[in-house]
Amino acid sequence: MASHSSAPPAPPLSPRHWPAWLGIGLMALAARLPWMWQRAIGQGLGTLLRVLLRDRREVAARNLALCFPGLDAAARETLLREHFTSLGIGLFEFARAWWGSVDPMRRGLTVEGLEHIEAARADGRGVIVVSGHFSTLEICGRLMCDHVPLAGMYRPHASPAMEWAVRRGRARYAAAMFPKQDVRGAVRHLKKGGLLWYAPDQDPSRGDAVFVPFFGQPAHSLTSTHSLARLSGAAVVLFQHRRRADGSYALCLWPALEEFPSADPTADTARVIAGIEEMARAAPSQYLWIHRRFKRQPDGGSVY
Repeated sequence: MASHSSAPPAPPLSPRHWPAWLGIGLMALAARLPWMWQRAIGQGLGTLLRVLLRDRREVAARNLALCFPGLDAAARETLLREHFTSLGIGLFEFARAWWGSVDPMRRGLTVEGLEHIEAARADGRGVIVVSGHFSTLEICGRLMCDHVPLAGMYRPHASPAMEWAVRRGRARYAAAMFPKQDVRGAVRHLKKGGLLWYAPDQDPSRGDAVFVPFFGQPAHSLTSTHSLARLSGAAVVLFQHRRRADGSYALCLWPALEEFPSADPTADTARVIAGIEEMARAAPSQYLWIHRRFKRQPDGGSVY
């Protein structure tokens, strides 16, 4: 395993990082509040974010209009409000995943499909565990680590202090962490029979990407799931997760994609993104609609 994917480096302590440390400290303190308080505060925080983050609110509203044309304006506004509520709760879920106890989240938890991981690994293959960017991503990833040894692939943070905090937090439960640039390390991990948790559903700034449908819209999407599977021989299993109305969590691993990878990276990418769309339709308020998913279009324009 690559050395840089194990323990995080020493924390950066120069004064220019102090504002970031203040935010990290507040998150670490917030992680220790009672879970009932966190849910209530998170709902209020989500409402505040919806009011304050005008640009992100407009991006989310545009995404919902594109992806749910069958909903009327009132229904889309309700979904928008529920989305920001989910984001507010999600911030506390992130904090708990990194710095707090997840015992309250284990109550009522259901986990389905672990047999699909076992079947894929039976012949020594690694498994790429594909998820999407949902507000529940971090907490459900940690909960799944109770059952299988997930490593993660992630985008490094520009802030050294935040990078240290994320690496330190995830080191509590992830088997390893690979920056997205470390394809070699990720492939080595998979070739050894490891599990790699990965979310390839955001519009990439760089890397091989193609346009495939997402909610009927052309979405610029990384072909990296195809590439990782081809280079490593790993199976691909989709990982669905959601927060139920009662606050409990549902985790579900789907059967491994058959005949994957094929010779066509675009077709493979379309299959992966279609799976993530199915997950988003099952929990629409929890998908990350504030991301500019359609900022690149085939004609060179943007929908925002």
